[in-house]
Amino acid sequence: MVSADRHIVISVDCHGGAPLTGYRDYLESSYLEEFDRWAATYEIPYEDMKGEDGSRNWDSDRRLKDLENDGIVAEVLYPNTVPPFFSTSSLASGQAAVRNTEELCRRRAGLQAHNRWAADFCSMAKGRRAAVIQVMLHDIDAAIDDIRAAVDSGLRGGVLLPGAPPGSGLPPLYYHDYYGPLWETCVELGIPINCHSGGSGPRTGDRPEDDMFFLMDMKWWDQRTLRHLILGGVLERYPELKVVFTEVGVGWIPALLKSMDRFFDSARTSTGLAGEDVTYRGSHVIDQLSLRPSEYWQRQCYVGASFLHPSETAKRGLVGVDKIMWGSDYPHVEASFPYSKEAIRFAFAGVPADEAASMLAGNAADLYGFSLDELRSAAERIGPGREEVAAGVDPSTLPPDAAKCPAFAGAMPGAALTQMGDNRKFGEQ
Repeated sequence: MVSADRHIVISVDCHGGAPLTGYRDYLESSYLEEFDRWAATYEIPYEDMKGEDGSRNWDSDRRLKDLENDGIVAEVLYPNTVPPFFSTSSLASGQAAVRNTEELCRRRAGLQAHNRWAADFCSMAKGRRAAVIQVMLHDIDAAIDDIRAAVDSGLRGGVLLPGAPPGSGLPPLYYHDYYGPLWETCVELGIPINCHSGGSGPRTGDRPEDDMFFLMDMKWWDQRTLRHLILGGVLERYPELKVVFTEVGVGWIPALLKSMDRFFDSARTSTGLAGEDVTYRGSHVIDQLSLRPSEYWQRQCYVGASFLHPSETAKRGLVGVDKIMWGSDYPHVEASFPYSKEAIRFAFAGVPADEAASMLAGNAADLYGFSLDELRSAAERIGPGREEVAAGVDPSTLPPDAAKCPAFAGAMPGAALTQMGDNRKFGEQ
C-alpha cells in the first residue's frame, strides 16, 4: 500500500460526466430525434459545466493531469453532469417522482447513456478509474438488467443507490422486500452499493427555506439509510453485501453506532413496561439480528471520507481504520483540489504510515478492485511522501483560496465550518 517513500492515493469521491451533447452517441437510436428536440432548448443550470472549467468533467487528459498534480493516481467517479432527459443532475432528479411510463423510459435511457459513456471514459485511463453505475429502481427487473450490462462493459464502481424518500414513487424503506433483487445482484457480481450525500433526502420546494432545510436535514436522511440497512435486517440477510457512505463526514458514525447498539441491547431485554430506556419489545425484528449494529458496520460498511479532518482521523479506531477511504470531491468548488497533498498532510499528521496507507488507498483498492501494483509506478512519480504526510502541515501557510475546502475547517481564516456537501449538484446556484 506504500510505494517506496510515497503513498498511493485513491480518491473515492470524484465526479464527472459527458457534456450535454456528448451523450448523443451513447443513446439508443430510437431516442435520437427526441434527444435533439430536448437538447435544442435545454439550458445548462450549472456554472461549473460551462466555461473553461467545464471540461474537467469529461476531458480525460486534463483530468489525469489535474489529479496527478494533486497527488492522486486513481479515482471513483460519481455523476456530475446532466444526462439526457433529466432537468438537473441525476443525483437530484432521481429523488423526484416519475410521472408516467414514458418519463421512466426516457430517464432510464439517459442513465444507460451515462453508463456507456462512463465505460469508455474509464477505458481511457485503464486501471485508474472506477465509475459508479446509475439505475432507475422503479422497474427493479430493468435495473438489474442495466447493472449487469454496465458490469459487463467494465464498470466496477458499484451501484449508486438512488434516493427513495416519500413522494419518489419508490418504497421509501430500503428493508422492503422490493429491493431484494438489487442486494442479491450486487452480492452476486461482487460490487458495492454507494450512498452519496444528498441522494437520500426529498426536495420539498424551490423556496430559499427549502434549500436551507434540505442542507440541514441531509445527514439525517443519510443516517436513516444506515439505520434501515442495519436494523431493518438487510445486512443480516445479505452478509456479503458491501455498503459505502460517501461525502457524509465521519465524526457522526461512532455516536450513531453507539445509539443503535443501545437500542438493540435494550429492545432485547425490554419487558415493555414504562420507565425502561426502550419500551419497544422487538422480538419479531431485533431478535432476527445475529449481530449488534456496530458489528454489522465493521463487517460490511465503509465511509468515503470527504473531507477528512484531523478531528475525524482521531476517531479512526472507533470507525475502523479498514473502513475509512479518502476523497477529494474533484472537480467541485469545495474540493481539496489543488491542495489535496496539503489536505492529506493536515488530516494524517502523526498517523502511522500503514494506517494512512490503508485509508488513502488500500481499503479502496480492496473494495473497488484497483491494483496497487499497477498504480505503484504512478505513485512513485506523484504521490505525497510518507515522511511529509506524517509531519503534517501548518494550514496558515496555505494560499487563502484553500479555505474553500472543509478539509481545513477551523484551521484557516474563513475556512468552511461544515461538511454539508456540494450544493450545486442538487440544483442550487
